[in-house]
Amino acid sequence: MLDDLPEWFGIPEAKDAYVAGADTLPMLSCRAGSDIAGFLSLKPQTAAAAEIYVMGVRRSFHRQGIGRALTDAAARWAVGRGLRFLTVKTLAADNPDPHYALTRRFYEAVGFLPLEVFPALWDERNPCLLMVRPLD
Repeated sequence: MLDDLPEWFGIPEAKDAYVAGADTLPMLSCRAGSDIAGFLSLKPQTAAAAEIYVMGVRRSFHRQGIGRALTDAAARWAVGRGLRFLTVKTLAADNPDPHYALTRRFYEAVGFLPLEVFPALWDERNPCLLMVRPLD
């Protein structure tokens, strides 16, 4: 599925790291008929928070509510474990990539708030934005 999204997962080493890391993490998926339309992998971080480690929705299913369904399912998963926050890291606006501008807008639309920018967490060309979704 990540191969279907080269705008977001175009760095082979990063894609390989996501696949390897997600292999041992809880995974949620959304089906459309017999197809897997999207997936989301969660990484427990602290007693209060879990991170959306990696998420992908097949291009043919974009803008159909799959991402929202996955993030809402992740929120239910986290609440069921007594967690209070979901977090996600994405490319900060300091990098003008238009695909990640869409990503940030998506996360804001599903309840995430921009919390902090880490200019060199990944590297200086790819500043990291930490976003958080408080859970009820």
